Amino acid sequence: MNNFLHKYTNKLTELIQKIDFNSIEMIIQSLESTIEKKSKIYILGNGGSAATASHMVNDLGAGLRRRGIVNFEVISLADNTPVTTAIANDIGYDNIFYMQLEGLLKRDDVVIAISCSGNSANIIKAVNYAKEIGSQVIGITGFDGGVLREVSDINFHVDAPKGEYGLVEDVHMILDHMIYSYYIDKGKK
Repeated sequence: MNNFLHKYTNKLTELIQKIDFNSIEMIIQSLESTIEKKSKIYILGNGGSAATASHMVNDLGAGLRRRGIVNFEVISLADNTPVTTAIANDIGYDNIFYMQLEGLLKRDDVVIAISCSGNSANIIKAVNYAKEIGSQVIGITGFDGGVLREVSDINFHVDAPKGEYGLVEDVHMILDHMIYSYYIDKGKK
């Protein structure tokens, strides 16, 4: 077991060392543009990525707001179980994010789509809608990045071997905490 744990942490360390800081700077600039434009940030993901979306909303929303640092209007589209299950049941799972954005998403809003594979049909449908509206799309991907990596305006990518969901999701959470910690540090100055 000890051998496995060393291998895992070594792989994670290698991925952390490959983080593209430029993409993080661009994400932060995009988030800050929503303050100036009085627009919203929508975050979406499935499974573990849905948990990351929720965590990002907690950190970037209430976490920063209650400290008086910044007031992002940020919403996770994965958090409302009655809405997502009703949409999935009535018109199909591929529509769970798209239908929540339809008619509400504005051009100045930002959509953060989290998908390890970058190929989840419900993510791609929502992202394509966002692109039609003219909203900025931030893709947070892993493996080869899939379609999401190609269509994102800004992409944070974790180049991990296919199937290494834990490692990709770990680095996605590190991205969240890096952004959150950047604002915490900025708020102290």
